[in-house]
Amino acid sequence: MKKNYAFKLWNSATHVSRFATALIVLAIPGFAAEPEQGRPFKDAPPAVKQAQDNQSLRNEIQHAIDRGLAWLTTNQNSNGWWQTSDHPAVTGLALIAFNGDPMDRYHGKEPAYLKRAYSFLLSQAKPDGSICVTNLPTYNTAICTMALLSAHNSQYDSIVRKARNFLAGVQHDFGEKGKLDTPFDGGFGYGLPSDKVSDMSNTLLALEAMYYSKRLVKDQSLAEAKDLNWEAAIHFLQNCQNLPSYNKESWVSDDPKDRGGFVYHAGRSNAGSETNAVTGRVTLRSYGSISYAGLLSYIYADLRRDDPRVKAVLEWLKNNYSLEENPGMAKAGLFFYYHTMTKALNASGMDDLELPNNKHVNWRQDLALKLMQLQQRDGSWANENARWWEKEPALVTSYALFSLEMLWRGLGG
Repeated sequence: MKKNYAFKLWNSATHVSRFATALIVLAIPGFAAEPEQGRPFKDAPPAVKQAQDNQSLRNEIQHAIDRGLAWLTTNQNSNGWWQTSDHPAVTGLALIAFNGDPMDRYHGKEPAYLKRAYSFLLSQAKPDGSICVTNLPTYNTAICTMALLSAHNSQYDSIVRKARNFLAGVQHDFGEKGKLDTPFDGGFGYGLPSDKVSDMSNTLLALEAMYYSKRLVKDQSLAEAKDLNWEAAIHFLQNCQNLPSYNKESWVSDDPKDRGGFVYHAGRSNAGSETNAVTGRVTLRSYGSISYAGLLSYIYADLRRDDPRVKAVLEWLKNNYSLEENPGMAKAGLFFYYHTMTKALNASGMDDLELPNNKHVNWRQDLALKLMQLQQRDGSWANENARWWEKEPALVTSYALFSLEMLWRGLGG
């Protein structure tokens, strides 16, 4: 059931040398000049004026990226990691930010601090293929895989293949072997033997790492050439979507305000639930960051843009578009929301969003301005809400830099 989908997701095999352009969202130091402020070129033709406006904005974005990367450079531990040695994923996110530098200053000429960071990641690679310390192996392995891919260094290929092997091995099949008989089949949890459920966050990260590393296992004779069961992954994804025509779980909401959006996993939404006063039926609320994760996961799983499940989540996201909050979650997970929004809308080729009441928004411009507004004086970012580690500036600065780097590229026309 592989499909030709019309999304504008760059092909990773064709653009492997420009992984940052295709991928998630990537980052800069020492931009001394002041960004151009631009002026209203009232006499310029619309297309010319747009290009001039975009160039001015891109200069400002690059200045913000420079400051963010400078902060990361200054705040790295001497042993090579950022924020914590317990979760190499945070260091992986920072590395992806450096490798996403729009000026491409780091590929093939890594400074000593990036070499230390990669040495730290490699030191956490385990014989089973996981890249972690002791906890959250799916999360850590998937993000570290992306960091290794972003280096464009063939010396890391064997480690990435083993990481793929590990990730393929922890895709869940809870019921009868080979049958999609539980709503959690096909997804990913934390990667531990004690996992009882799959969740959207770990599933997105695993699908992303497997998607972008496909080129390394074209030779199916390789011992590490395992792949996911992508049909099973789609099964899990649709069982996290508030769409009664595809998801028959008892908690699925048929309320128009939830239709098409996603929840964390079957039976749980971080946005909470509602109870029908008459029937007593409990339904789960859709929310922003995980709905963008759902859209992006469908893209990685190769669903067509006209698939009803894709159309439904796009409709929910348009109806709930906001840069002031993570819809349904207020400020919780706000920067992960910006991160998944940028990746998903970029991958789906959305240059302009048509919102309810025929309102159109230039989401790239608006999001770039919002992120620059939220940048701290020292160049870092942090969320006022501590949920999901978002008060930790190394993590959040990496999220913000990923987004700005992709926005910079998308505004280039």
